[in-house]
Amino acid sequence: MKRFSEFRVGDKFFSTCSISEKELDEYFNFSRVKNAFLEDYGSKKRQMVSGRAALSRMEGEFTRLNQIYGNHIIFIGTDGDPDWDYRSTRFLKPLHTDEVLKLQYTISGKEEIDEDYGKIAVDFEAINKEGEKVLVSHKNLYRIKKEPPR
Repeated sequence: MKRFSEFRVGDKFFSTCSISEKELDEYFNFSRVKNAFLEDYGSKKRQMVSGRAALSRMEGEFTRLNQIYGNHIIFIGTDGDPDWDYRSTRFLKPLHTDEVLKLQYTISGKEEIDEDYGKIAVDFEAINKEGEKVLVSHKNLYRIKKEPPR
């Protein structure tokens, strides 16, 4: 686990993930999302994954990285990207259940908050097996305790 003082703008971390049909169903049950398009998958085809489910999984994978896990860290929002009219996330290609994504996390900002906490901004990027970007999300903000518990 890295401490706040060890993070540098430009640091990159990597992972992979996929979302199973069961996991997507659990997400829909929890989030109470109702979307006929996403629910109409009665054939045995792979189901399309909602963008928010994909983004949620990416954040979950971020918190599980060896460099992050163990820190007291909490998602506090997004600042958005000035090049995108301050929007933060783009869903660029469809994602389907069981599709494996390569994930890249880049530290894009770091600030002091007070003597106990700092703030890091993290950019997310998901790439499918064809090498195409599926999801890009900029300036996801996390408050992080400077000295994690021992």
